[in-house]
Amino acid sequence: MALHRVRDTEVVWSMRHNLIVRMASVAVACAELLAFSHAAFAAASEPTEEQIDSAPCMAALTAGDDEKLIAACAALIGNDKAPKADRIKVAVARASAFDRKGDIDRAIADDDIALRLDPTLVEVLTARGELYRRKGDRVRALSDFGNAVKLDPNHAAAKANYKALSLEIERIGALMAVNKRPSVNCATTKRPVEKAICGNPELVTLDREINAVNTKVVSETGAKDPAAGRALQREQDDFVARRDAEFGQAGHDLQKTMRDRLDHLLALVGK
Repeated sequence: MALHRVRDTEVVWSMRHNLIVRMASVAVACAELLAFSHAAFAAASEPTEEQIDSAPCMAALTAGDDEKLIAACAALIGNDKAPKADRIKVAVARASAFDRKGDIDRAIADDDIALRLDPTLVEVLTARGELYRRKGDRVRALSDFGNAVKLDPNHAAAKANYKALSLEIERIGALMAVNKRPSVNCATTKRPVEKAICGNPELVTLDREINAVNTKVVSETGAKDPAAGRALQREQDDFVARRDAEFGQAGHDLQKTMRDRLDHLLALVGK
């Protein structure tokens, strides 16, 4: 009788154990199902990336239609998810389209995009250098031609442009050394901005012209109204102080600052 009770107890415990195992398995399965459901819901609720329709841009590129290329390719060029090769190809093509329309600044901006994506594009460096040269920015033009030659010493256009522009700058510098000196003494100056001016033929020209036109304006105005003449000279002194203080700051364009000052002075001539 006792033996039967022991066996009954073992059966009961075995049944309990099996039941516990089954319940644990069901709990695990439920947890997995719940986790899967959460993941599926999260995936379904996440916004999908906006797809860029590149077909109109590519069609315009193939057709050589400048107007449609300019209008249709902005989204592709500015899409970081688009293939880099496509963005470069279209940016270079749009730069050429802008150039043909006479919009040099926007052509340069598109070449900038292509070169940020791949700085080793010799053809693009050469093309941008030619744009800078036509714009009158010999410093940036020479830099682009020089970098192109470094990347490909046998690139005919880059070599020819670099050599021609170098000779042009040398001739300008030689002329300035004789009779077009800047307003500062380049041999003794210690100011960084003045050293930068002395080392750049275009800035030397701007500095000399600013000084000459300012002298003329102050003299003519002062002859009629001494107080007004003194006020104009203080304005020039303030410009020089501001120019010196801003030089070297991020985004500061010394050439533009000086060009703007010269334009302002020229507008005052004869008033």
